[in-house]
Formats: sequence, C-alpha cells, structure tokens
Amino acid sequence: MRNISAFLLLAAALALPAFAFDLQGHRGTRGNAPENTLPAFERALEIGVTTLELDVGVTADGLVVIAHDPHLNPAITRDAAGQWLPGTKGPLLRSLTFSQLQAYDIGRVNPESAYAKTFDSQQPRDGTRMPTLAALFERVKALGAKDVRFNIETKINPSQPGDTLGPEEMTRALLKVVSEAGMASRVTIQSFDWRTLKLVQQLAPAIPTVYLSVQTANNDNLQSGEWTAGLKFADFGSAPKMVKAAGGAVWSPNGGAVTEPLVKEAQSLGLKVIPWTINNPADMERLIGWGVDGIITDYPDRLRTVMRARGMALPAPIAKN
Repeated sequence: MRNISAFLLLAAALALPAFAFDLQGHRGTRGNAPENTLPAFERALEIGVTTLELDVGVTADGLVVIAHDPHLNPAITRDAAGQWLPGTKGPLLRSLTFSQLQAYDIGRVNPESAYAKTFDSQQPRDGTRMPTLAALFERVKALGAKDVRFNIETKINPSQPGDTLGPEEMTRALLKVVSEAGMASRVTIQSFDWRTLKLVQQLAPAIPTVYLSVQTANNDNLQSGEWTAGLKFADFGSAPKMVKAAGGAVWSPNGGAVTEPLVKEAQSLGLKVIPWTINNPADMERLIGWGVDGIITDYPDRLRTVMRARGMALPAPIAKN
C-alpha cells in the first residue's frame, strides 16, 4: 500500500478542476436511467456533467462494484427468471461473488414500488447488470471523457458492521482500483461514515475527501459521533466546523440543511460546498445564488438548463461510441 499511496499522492497533486462549478450526476443520472449502471453513466456523459457521482461496495470475491445498497434492492432487481426479488432486502453484496451478481437484472424499476412513482421518467435498460468500478473507468476512457471526474461514496454503516467489509478493508480495496486505473487525479471520495474518509487522508492524502452529512427531523449523522469518527456536533456548533476539524476538502449536506450563512461559513474555512440531491430547478436557482460550489442531482439536464440561463460555463457532452 505504500507504493500505491505514493502514486496516488503524486497523481492527485496534479489534479485541477476543469470547471469552477461542479455539476454532478447522482448515481449517473438516476432520473433518466437505471441508477449506478453503465447506461446511466453514459447518459450522464451525453447530457454533459463535470462529475459522475456513484456508490461502491465489495463482493465476496473482493471486486469493487457500483451499488448504493449493501444488499440487492428488490425495487430495482429481478432474478434470472425475471422475477422481482421479494421483501425489502435481497442478499448482501458481500455474500455473493461478482459472477453470481451477474445473474440479476437491474435495468428497470419495479412498477409497483414507491421508487417507480418518484422516478417515472427513468428509461429502462433491460438486461443491465451491476458493473465493477474498474469497468466504469474503462468505459469512460473508451469514450474519451478525459476531464470527467468521479465522486465515489463508500457505502458502509457503523450500526451494521456485518453488512459490508470494515472501513479499512473497503478503503484499501477502493484505493487499489483507483490506483490501478490511473484515476487518482480525477477522484474524490465521500462518505456519511467519516471513518473511511480519515483512512483516505492517511493512505492517499492528496485525494480530496467529501464529508456527507444529513440533518433532518428523523435522521442526523452528526450528533452521536458514531458516524463521524468520534466528532460530535455539540462540540463544534456547526457542520462546516466539524468537517474542517476532520480535515475535509468538501462539505456535502442534504439540501434541506443548507443555509446561505452556512455556505459562507464553510467557504471561509476553505471548504467547498456541494449539496445533495437537488432536483427542483427553483432549489438549484436558490443554491447557485447562495454561491455553492456544485450540486449533486438526479437530473443533470435540469441543472444544465438553470446554469445556461444564468450564463454559466457548461461541461461538454460526450457522445456514446
């Protein structure tokens, strides 16, 4: 890992963002194509994004795959017989080899699910399988998308340690794939579980770390210290101060927790602010007016429309070969 860390440090040190405003396609473009699949990432590139946002897990045979949940999601997964998986959770990714995962089709949403009603404009791609992170890197290279970046989330839950690899194993597996693909200069790593971000800072200190936070009436990862590597909101008084203390480069809060004063506070601390997941054009307008550094959205086409109307620079679309 020492050699890998040295390579990552050198490569990431050369990284410069191509655009001042970071237009991120969430899970590719979840509003338009099946989430976290190669078709979704290709569609996002066709629309034109600065960054592909995605999530990763690790299979039983050690491959880093692109998936939001630690288990197969029945709302988007059919078995080899074409039947939707029953219940609310399918098998854990860590219990299946990559070959076994390829038996499952994740190319459309179950029309009976709440997910289908939320993303009714998503275009299905029957026959789509869960990709590896390495396959995404190779596809982006093949398309000639030389400036596109990757914002990669480690999907790990400190409350459910048996569902995934531990933080160090997952972080090392991810950094190995990034290094082997020569993508260190184009990657940020994000997480709600700040333990993995602390490890990235130790193992590959030049790769920017993105500190995800959620603060809602029913969910708050900043309070107890369980998700934040021991840091507690009560000791700092604001999310930006916590992220700064943790050594982060970017604060990525849920849209409902962002205020203009918090944006200014974070930026005064040297942090970038990139809220998630913003799908309403009016919200995009407001956040851009507050001076955020980027936006993560399921609909990068909507965000481009807002940006174009404001005269902002737009990343070039990348046509599929």
